[in-house]
Amino acid sequence: MSEKLKDLIEKGGSFSGFAWPDNICDFQMRIARDGTWYYQESPIERLKLCQLFATVLQIDEMGDYWLVTPGEKGKITVADAPFTAVEMKVDEIAQGQCLSFRTNLDHWVRADTKHPIHVEIKDETGEPSPYIMVRNGLKALIVRSVFYDLVNQADIEIVDGVESLFVKSYGVKFKLGEVN
Repeated sequence: MSEKLKDLIEKGGSFSGFAWPDNICDFQMRIARDGTWYYQESPIERLKLCQLFATVLQIDEMGDYWLVTPGEKGKITVADAPFTAVEMKVDEIAQGQCLSFRTNLDHWVRADTKHPIHVEIKDETGEPSPYIMVRNGLKALIVRSVFYDLVNQADIEIVDGVESLFVKSYGVKFKLGEVN
């Protein structure tokens, strides 16, 4: 294995920057909402293999997910987000609080201007779906227990007469939602 590929796998990087090939394959892969990768409806249990696939995972302008190599590409199904944020670490630095999240693929991403946190309300239940941007349009769903930890770090501010929860990381403020 080349040192560059090994580095991409270990750090959660992306093998990209080349023209997408015309050759389309059916990889029969999907990623479930909990972040489990499947091949032909069987879970892929080897973490390193999922990390390898993640290095060629890309999203197109239509929001479709693809595994793209210089020789072939194949569309895969992603139930929600391709990654999940399963752990949060809070550090104090010169700029203030720093929030870092570990993904289900064991990569760390820190919340900052390049990796914003945002919350979407997706259905009629009003339940929040919190995310952090990982890279190149690919995001991680912040799992419920980690979201509760995140909310514990939040401050209440009144904006336009509405109480809202905000959290800061690397000097950037992210809105988590309104207080009901």
